[in-house]
Amino acid sequence: MARNIIIDTDPGQDDAVAILLALACPELNVLGITCVAGNVPLTLTSKNALQICELAGRPDVPVHAGCDRPLGRELVTAEHVHGSTGLDGATLPDPKMKLQEKHGVDFIIKSLRDGPEKTITLCPLGPLTNIATAIKQAPDIKQRIAQIVLMGGAYFEVGNITPAAEFNIFVDPEAAKLVFNSGIDLVIAPLDVTHKALTSKKWITELRNQNNPVCEAVAGWTDFFERFDSEKYGSSGAPLHDPCVIAYLIAPELFSGRRINVEIETKSELTRGMTVADWWGVTDRPSNALFLGDINADGYFSLLTKHLAKL
Repeated sequence: MARNIIIDTDPGQDDAVAILLALACPELNVLGITCVAGNVPLTLTSKNALQICELAGRPDVPVHAGCDRPLGRELVTAEHVHGSTGLDGATLPDPKMKLQEKHGVDFIIKSLRDGPEKTITLCPLGPLTNIATAIKQAPDIKQRIAQIVLMGGAYFEVGNITPAAEFNIFVDPEAAKLVFNSGIDLVIAPLDVTHKALTSKKWITELRNQNNPVCEAVAGWTDFFERFDSEKYGSSGAPLHDPCVIAYLIAPELFSGRRINVEIETKSELTRGMTVADWWGVTDRPSNALFLGDINADGYFSLLTKHLAKL
């Protein structure tokens, strides 16, 4: 039986690839997509999600707009990475699909309350504002969530938006703190994993050789955001962050990690949004997450090509 998931996202080129991967996999049943402000403002993340569904040939997937700002802070966005649209690098037609009327947070709550307990996995790919808001509004759903598998945070790789913080957690650290302290089963794909799976010219060429509109779009997006990471890190490719969440659900054997305690820093000006990961077990704080630390990069990119070529 396919695993039921809700994708919470702020597309973003790598979010787009994650969504496409999920829609291509028969092992996953995407109940809906909820959008949040993050890489770009909510109006754009919502439009981008609609465009991605249409690119995948899946106009049946409901897309809901969620929160347009963090819980208690001004929104920080990342057009410097993703371009003005969030999906620069491939031109997609304006969507014919329409957003659902129900707010994304309400959709999450209703889906969890209406479905059997522990049968829906939440897959946040951006700031955790929608997830935290849902938990605040309906604490009963905590017991109904099968698992939260998210992209965010870092330990050995420290930060990519500040010296200490990864972008998704930095944008809304209060939301992240609430989710990390919720008692829900968490799996975290941090920069420590995503930075071990870099795109390459060979892989982009392989995508283009599929003669497939989806693969062509992914190749264009990858070409675009590679330039930022190559300049920043001096690498030949770029990390493809968010698809790690979906790949973990499909093929967890590609990943390894440790179940540890992870806390979120919200007060310090220097380390706001830091994921304080007790990788070495030096505190007596109880573990609250599986923190992924390694990935089979070749297997990961083979998985992506295999499934994207189906769309």
